Amino acid sequence: MALFALRYDLRSAPGSAVSKSALYRAALDQCAWADRLGFAMVTLSEHHGSPDGYLPSPLVMAAAIAARTERVRIMISTLVATLYDPVRLAEDFAVLDNLSNGRILPVLSAGYVASEFESFGKRLSDRKKTMDGIAGFLRRAWTGEPFTHEGRTVRVTPRPVQQRPPIWMGGSSRAAAARAAREADNFVPSSPEFFDMYREELVKLGKPDPGPRPASLGRFLYLAEDPDAAWEEIGPYLMHENNAYAGWAEAQGVATSYQRYATVRELRETGSYPVMTPQELLERIAAMGRWDTVLFHPLAGGMEPGLAWRSLRLFEERVYPEIASGTSGGQST
Repeated sequence: MALFALRYDLRSAPGSAVSKSALYRAALDQCAWADRLGFAMVTLSEHHGSPDGYLPSPLVMAAAIAARTERVRIMISTLVATLYDPVRLAEDFAVLDNLSNGRILPVLSAGYVASEFESFGKRLSDRKKTMDGIAGFLRRAWTGEPFTHEGRTVRVTPRPVQQRPPIWMGGSSRAAAARAAREADNFVPSSPEFFDMYREELVKLGKPDPGPRPASLGRFLYLAEDPDAAWEEIGPYLMHENNAYAGWAEAQGVATSYQRYATVRELRETGSYPVMTPQELLERIAAMGRWDTVLFHPLAGGMEPGLAWRSLRLFEERVYPEIASGTSGGQST
């Protein structure tokens, strides 16, 4: 059994002829498509002031997705909690949870891009204080009852649909892993070694060890009958996404699995952006565990929507029927 998911950051490679409005509309159409097929999750990411138009308002996008879907869970991963007023954040998530009928999953992070903090009039050095208190604040806020915060009375209404909305955290350090073990319900690390640290911290606290992190085919998947031809078309988009992430991490000294590459061929050889035939994917699904994930990132790098749909339709026509019938060894959720 495998879980299927979509992810969007809605950035665009330089010189892209695809308008932002077209990308956003395509993303909503694809989310509705995934909901119909029984995908488990749609994940949205957040950054601010990026020259390539990276999604700065995932909560607004989540509301639009909630209105177009009925079953798929909507994960914000990660939301840079340190850039938000906590009362407004609690209210927005409560409204989103009601709009989606209990399908919102926040993954909170401290953030790491200095220019983003500067544009919000905030300091990187204040991140720890905010993150150490945010989970407890949200849980109190979501009870709907008045409570005291920094000397003032706060009350957040309406209450979320979920009686106790899950709070996950993301990060790229042992400190982030330790905080998640203390405060959160799960941890989404930037690299696998930080999940091992999270497990160690849970054990130190006397909490259950969740075991190894579920496997994933990676942060991207594209289906094609001819992978070589597909790489010729989609390679420039993937190069932009990969090198942009790597550049942010390098500038801030943050540990990441992204590395800069000079050519599409070098990037392809890493295997970090798998392009498979439908049969290859079916074989991989058959070997996957119950909570392992197949993640599509259809509009990576601002990919032209027609190219994205080509991959998704191939999944629907060649892979999904096998999964639905149970003949592949895996199934959708």
